[in-house]
Amino acid sequence: MEWLFILGFALSSSIDNFGVGISYGVRKVKIKWHSNLLIAAICFLFSMVGIMFGRWVSTILPGVFHVIVAVILLTLIGIRIILLVVSQRNNGSDELDSSGQENVRYIGWIESSVLGVALSANALTNGLGAGLLGLSPLAISFTSAFGSFITVWLGVMVGQKAANVQIGSFTLGQFGTLISGITILIVAFTQIF
Repeated sequence: MEWLFILGFALSSSIDNFGVGISYGVRKVKIKWHSNLLIAAICFLFSMVGIMFGRWVSTILPGVFHVIVAVILLTLIGIRIILLVVSQRNNGSDELDSSGQENVRYIGWIESSVLGVALSANALTNGLGAGLLGLSPLAISFTSAFGSFITVWLGVMVGQKAANVQIGSFTLGQFGTLISGITILIVAFTQIF
């Protein structure tokens, strides 16, 4: 059962990367494997920091209180992610802007680092929740980093091929982010029962 939670956290931490990868692919921007590896390494570090902090908090909170804190935290994160997608759709903004450049370009180390930090915000907060639940730091961090690498790579490939694909009333990138929020809520609610 613990592996299901670990995979759920990894999926949630990485699914936004898929949407971002799509937005880069649509604009004909490629992310080389070493830039993607840097993004994954940052994800790994953020996950570890979040988990270690969560484990420390769980040692100072009495009884099952740390599980309650984790459920509340994960629920808030999940709701925030879903609200971001809904507000983005209502404002008419679209990550998949097809008016990008004609020529293919690659992102550099600085942009990779900034992107890695931005994409690892979920890994940090998810790691905190995982640490409060006592899940394995290495397992969470490795699966989150691996998931980050795969989803960015896959997102860029999909973005190049499917610029404005709609899933219901959401674009492909928005739909991926919505799934991320729902996954976090599922992980949170399974802790209650």
